[in-house]
Amino acid sequence: MSTPVSAPTSRRRLLKGAGLAAAASAIAAPAVAQTAPQTRWRLTSSYPKSLDTIYGSSLLLAKYVGEATDGRFTIDVFAPGEIVPGLQAFDAVQNRTVELAQTALYYYIGKNPAFAPFTTMPFGLNARQQTAWLYHGGGLELQNAFLAKSGVIGFAGGNTGAQMGGWFRKEIKGIADIKGLKMRLPGIAGQVLARLGLVPQNLAGGDIYPALEKGTIDAAEFVGPVDDEKLGFNRVAPYYYYPGWWEGGPTIHFVANLQAWNELPKPYKAAFEAAAAYANADMLAKYDARNPGALRRLVAGGAQLRAFPQEVMDAAYAENSALMAEISAKNADFKTIYDSMLAFRNEEYLWWQVGEYPYDGYMIRARTRG
Repeated sequence: MSTPVSAPTSRRRLLKGAGLAAAASAIAAPAVAQTAPQTRWRLTSSYPKSLDTIYGSSLLLAKYVGEATDGRFTIDVFAPGEIVPGLQAFDAVQNRTVELAQTALYYYIGKNPAFAPFTTMPFGLNARQQTAWLYHGGGLELQNAFLAKSGVIGFAGGNTGAQMGGWFRKEIKGIADIKGLKMRLPGIAGQVLARLGLVPQNLAGGDIYPALEKGTIDAAEFVGPVDDEKLGFNRVAPYYYYPGWWEGGPTIHFVANLQAWNELPKPYKAAFEAAAAYANADMLAKYDARNPGALRRLVAGGAQLRAFPQEVMDAAYAENSALMAEISAKNADFKTIYDSMLAFRNEEYLWWQVGEYPYDGYMIRARTRG
């Protein structure tokens, strides 16, 4: 027969058990969930949903931030036009319409040309070199000191790798064929080719095809085979040129409102930075894996693959050098940032010439020989 238990004793045991259960629950729960607030950010992208490699990196960021914080820091992702147009993403972050944007900083050279190097520069860095400069060559420090003047902070969130030179309605045989062309070409590159007579246009990704189809523009560049195939440029402009000398390795950024960023708990910042770094690496890997097949399909479908004539390349290089000197003479921010990037590029290509280029060249020849 069991011994009767008094009511006070029963209550003491119940409370003791509840306390132990609560303690166990606290130990089992993630540290972030115990101490951090529920936080919800909105991200507006400059890229349409159809571009799953670029746009998809913003979804990847949101996924890993949410999982790392046990769902307490969530990011809702919006396509262009759902909150603001694609090329107003930076402004939306600056005025805190949203906390976060996915965009390319060189879209905003109308504000200041010093935005451009953090994305890419004509005859600048390739993808690996761009990442190395940002992470380990002082690029991110320069970037965020500059961006702080606009009340934002930036994080590398992807890289497309070397891009193509674009789609043209007519063949480009020399400089004379550049003159008068209306081409979608953002960033400093548009200014370079404007000196050779081209008329540059800055259009968001989703607006390019209609403009090319209607003849509002004569040529357009975007990224490369994977995205160009999705956007269907080959249906309205048959000539596909390379190399994209203006975009050897462009970085896509996540840009956050600086005040909103400073309000985040430290664990949330760590989760965000880790997720952005993963998205940065993942985007380039996807493009490298998918571009060869897309290029084959485009050529099989009738795209006429062409190299820019040497005359055009040499003229563009000369005009770019002159333009960089002119901008640097007028803009102290640009000079500081560009000089850093240029010095890093020159050192990197010293190594590339010895280590990387001979290997790549041999493999190209070996593959050609079979």
